[in-house]
Amino acid sequence: MKSTLSRPPLMESPIRRVGILFAGGPAPAANAVISTAAASFLRNNIEVYGLLHGYAHLVEYGPDHPMVEGRDYIHLSHALLRRTRNSQGILVGTSRSNPGKDVSKPEHLKDPERTAPLKAVYDGLVSLGIDALISIGGDDTLKTANKFMLFQEQLPKGSKRIPVVHLPKTIDNDYSGIDFTFGYFTAVEVLAGEVRNLLADAESTRSYFIAETMGRRAGWLSYGVAIAGEASLVISVEDITGKYADSEEATDPETGQPSTRKVINLTEVAKRIVATMRVREEAEGKEFGVIVIAEGLVEYLPRKHIEGVPRDPHGHIAVSKFNLSRLISDLVAKEYTKQTGKTKKITGMQLGYECRCARPQAFDVMLGSQLGVGAYRALVEKRLDGVMVSVSGQLELNYVPFNQLVDPDTLVTVVRYIESGSDFHRLARFLETYIHD
Repeated sequence: MKSTLSRPPLMESPIRRVGILFAGGPAPAANAVISTAAASFLRNNIEVYGLLHGYAHLVEYGPDHPMVEGRDYIHLSHALLRRTRNSQGILVGTSRSNPGKDVSKPEHLKDPERTAPLKAVYDGLVSLGIDALISIGGDDTLKTANKFMLFQEQLPKGSKRIPVVHLPKTIDNDYSGIDFTFGYFTAVEVLAGEVRNLLADAESTRSYFIAETMGRRAGWLSYGVAIAGEASLVISVEDITGKYADSEEATDPETGQPSTRKVINLTEVAKRIVATMRVREEAEGKEFGVIVIAEGLVEYLPRKHIEGVPRDPHGHIAVSKFNLSRLISDLVAKEYTKQTGKTKKITGMQLGYECRCARPQAFDVMLGSQLGVGAYRALVEKRLDGVMVSVSGQLELNYVPFNQLVDPDTLVTVVRYIESGSDFHRLARFLETYIHD
């Protein structure tokens, strides 16, 4: 019987050199993922290249821009990885460069002009002798990994195939296929601490703060922060239903045809926040509080509020360029005065960047480490391609095919929202100031 203290044996593998890249926004425990993945391959005598700043250098690859060590990639060694598992930042840097931005449907993969950036990535990796790619990032990076895999299916017969495995990263925790993403709990803890500080300030000054947290498409981060930070109310995109939702005419960006888009009813949201304030003041004797809102609500603002706001390389509104908390705080202050005849100091605060490279807490280090090891096991032990590494239960590894996570017609990933009425959703409602709505 094999001892439980035995280490995994060396494995035969066609992979002699693997590349690791990180893309999108930073997240705590990024280096736990990178270092454990790299160490796993190194211990099996497989070289590891850290590809610097996501796809930024790879998309520029060509005769006039070869891959240069130190500028475009680094060798990851045992010496370099020493005591990095708990370190802050990202060993290989990151960027939002998007080589798949011109590919939005399967037929685009046959268009050499649209796939030119993907080809540059492929050629750059081949020039380095990379035999497998580990992609670490959010849902946009998952889309890119899937497009890179599909691009290779169009290559001439006999071309080198570079298997790709994706590791899910986002402090937003809105990934399908995994319960929690690394960095989420650290981000919640850091931002909840900020909210608790604001709460003490608010109590001292008999005022309110509208705290806008990161969380572009779902409310996991804002809800976690509100629960752990003892906020009076939390509002995210999942809550924009019923009287809090409206619609306006729009144009479909793909077809150019008229359509409608759901927008937030700002008047009703302001009334809902004031209702919380008045219950706290009149029924509980509390003239202070913190309201948490998710930055993703920006995507649901009426067009007049977001005209001219820039977009990122993935086509999303650059939410950091828009001060949602200030807009909401101004509306709430006016509504409070309208209802009560009194004034109340209400300050908008944007929270988020301070948590992205915070020192990771233990659970995120453990989760990130397991995902990093999972990349090795997927590529070397199981010889998989086109899968996302996931965990469940007692950090049990499982491997989810890209085609279960990405819509095959639009090549867009499926967002995991908080389910309305779920126990997690109800937890926040139980803990915040109760009103009859």
